[in-house]
Amino acid sequence: MTTDSTTTQKVVRFDELTGLVGTEVGPSSWLLVDQERIDRFAVATGDDQWIHTDPERAKDGPFGGTIAHGFLTLSLLIPLWSEVFDVEGVTTKVNYGMDRVRFTAPVPAGSRVRFAGTLKEVTEVKGGVQLTVSGAIEVEGQERPAVVVDFLVRFYA
Repeated sequence: MTTDSTTTQKVVRFDELTGLVGTEVGPSSWLLVDQERIDRFAVATGDDQWIHTDPERAKDGPFGGTIAHGFLTLSLLIPLWSEVFDVEGVTTKVNYGMDRVRFTAPVPAGSRVRFAGTLKEVTEVKGGVQLTVSGAIEVEGQERPAVVVDFLVRFYA
């Protein structure tokens, strides 16, 4: 993964989680989304639409070049989130799901993205806690984020 190294990870103890509502996390380092990454995602998912994989044709398309798949950009949430937040004293960490996802702007090939968010809610679940994180994956140099998301992550003691 190609990132810069300017980010400090927020590490908290499991017993501190309930008091963290409203805490901002990030931004993460910038991560390059190049054509090679886009092409590998296309192969892995079978989504080889030309706006993602054909730079020559995409020059004349709606975005002036190839763009990352929305789900590729969303999948980068996990390494970017993990870079900015971690919990000590847990046995298991689970990505539990999404309450809301919107793809609000394209990610042109060759762009860099990063994540920033806020811990919106902490709820007790059997054996652990569930965090609702409200955040965005930003594109360097663009006003609008590429993805806005409320995602759920669980930590078990």
